[in-house]
Amino acid sequence: MSDTRPLIGITTSDDKSQIAWLFDWFAIWRHGGRPQRLSPSRPLPEHLDGLIIGGGDDIQAHLYNAEVQLDVRVDPQRDELELELLERFIPTCAPVLGICRGAQLINVYLGGTLDPDIYTTHEGLKRRRTVLPRKTVDIVGDSRLHRILRVSWCRINSLHHQAVQRAGRGIEIVARDRDGLVQGIESRDHDFLIGVQWHPEWLIFNRPQQRLIRALVKAAVRHRDRPTGEPTA
Repeated sequence: MSDTRPLIGITTSDDKSQIAWLFDWFAIWRHGGRPQRLSPSRPLPEHLDGLIIGGGDDIQAHLYNAEVQLDVRVDPQRDELELELLERFIPTCAPVLGICRGAQLINVYLGGTLDPDIYTTHEGLKRRRTVLPRKTVDIVGDSRLHRILRVSWCRINSLHHQAVQRAGRGIEIVARDRDGLVQGIESRDHDFLIGVQWHPEWLIFNRPQQRLIRALVKAAVRHRDRPTGEPTA
């Protein structure tokens, strides 16, 4: 791998399938980055230029003051790893993209809350668990996400049963699906701190979603190459 490519860490569980990881790897590699898998059992590299908090199991309920759900899978060691990474990355303005669980974790880290089960709290909500783009999302105009995707709405996949509820400190809700559920968030106080509830890495032929991955890689290059002490442009 070329050293000129920015190093992008991608958090996963220890038992993530190889096929799912290959989609993560390819998403970053095709747009000029060096993907680095991060999980609880792997030592953290000394340096990263950008970060993806990936999808996976539910976040522990006590982290956002909710009631414990007994019938869900959690990964406490992964929660700890990702919170540690956000503690390290956010103050430096390094670019961070949250995907599905990752968007939720960013919100929780900044003091926000989650809807622990959208199918319980939203009566009659249609179940759309699919990697195919079957759900429609509307993007807030003039948001950073809107400028990156270059569309006011898009079709997305859906693999979640939790969602952002109350936004955390400095977080703006910038995308919702047609059921009103939060699908995109971004920070007012950070140059690239974005969370999407869907999985752009699976939508390899979808141009707006690939623009999102490309924007992360470009932001990582800017962050890496900026003079010491200057914020990322």
